[in-house]
Amino acid sequence: MAVDPKGPVLVEGPVEIVLEDGTVARSDRFMVAVCTCRRSRTYPWCDTSHRPRERTTSTSEDRDPQ
Repeated sequence: MAVDPKGPVLVEGPVEIVLEDGTVARSDRFMVAVCTCRRSRTYPWCDTSHRPRERTTSTSEDRDPQ
């Protein structure tokens, strides 16, 4: 098991996780990234939502090519 303070917990699979509501999430993968930030759309599995996103601004040329 590996813990990244800014990311998921990496666990060797297969894995079964009992969620707060009592349901069981299962993964047969050889390595599983378990979400610790709760931002993931695929919770309890990590989808990298913890990563900072940089917004890019486009210039007027990018928006209106001639």
